[in-house]
Amino acid sequence: MTPPPTPLRFGYGTNGFTNHRLGDVLAVLADLGYDGVALTLDHGHLDPYADDLPRRVAAIARDLARHGLDVTVETGAPYLLDPWGKHHPTLMADGAERRIDLLRRAVRIAADLGSPTVHLCSGPAPDEGLPERDAWKRLAAGVETALETAEEYGVSLAFEPEPYMFVDTVERCLELAELVGGHELFGITLDVGHAHCVEERTVLECVRLAGPRLLNVQIEDMRRGVHRHLELGTGEIDFPPVLAALQDLDHRGLVSVEIQGGSLDAPEVARRSLDFLRAATVRPRTS
Repeated sequence: MTPPPTPLRFGYGTNGFTNHRLGDVLAVLADLGYDGVALTLDHGHLDPYADDLPRRVAAIARDLARHGLDVTVETGAPYLLDPWGKHHPTLMADGAERRIDLLRRAVRIAADLGSPTVHLCSGPAPDEGLPERDAWKRLAAGVETALETAEEYGVSLAFEPEPYMFVDTVERCLELAELVGGHELFGITLDVGHAHCVEERTVLECVRLAGPRLLNVQIEDMRRGVHRHLELGTGEIDFPPVLAALQDLDHRGLVSVEIQGGSLDAPEVARRSLDFLRAATVRPRTS
């Protein structure tokens, strides 16, 4: 008898609940039946530069435990470090030490919250004039520095390919993995919508390519060539085969809904998203 597929564990991103207090976000997600939360460090929910950060982290850890929610920590807030420059400074730019400091803070927060991973991305390509090989060197050097802190705390870095950023495909993410020596704590966050948006490969091919290093999955619907996060079932992606492929990989990380534009109706968007994912997921065999 073929064993049943591993049940997928669904989370929801806090960047889709920007009008809620973080404690309320966790309560709503738990009440809806989510398994976890993708917590973006940002001004509104958990500011990694807050004066009372240890107190806030301890309170969130208690809330997560009380609600039985797993967590992954994300560092993709677009204006956290620079109010004018989206995702600046990057690890490839002047001022990269500020990005490294954020990643180190995120690793320590993740360890305190029980998150096994910290999400990060490359940000946009550097200004013209910097050869691509030098951009790769700078990016790899910054990741290696962050990995030193990751080693200290036993937290993995889950790098996400993002549309129109320097690292925008799974293949380029794997190239970065080679540049950091195939470090065991370097993995991948695969965003299903992003893969459909920009990859030459199919989403299923991207899942399989990322598989050996896959730590987290973000999920939303999207249209080819248009980087806009849509509610599940309103774009072009066929989700049941994607979810089945993740089960075939025995994926144990969260599969987190990422719909930043849903904040004004966040509880209902989250409800509809979980209903959709459950209906689209392969049911365990009973015989």
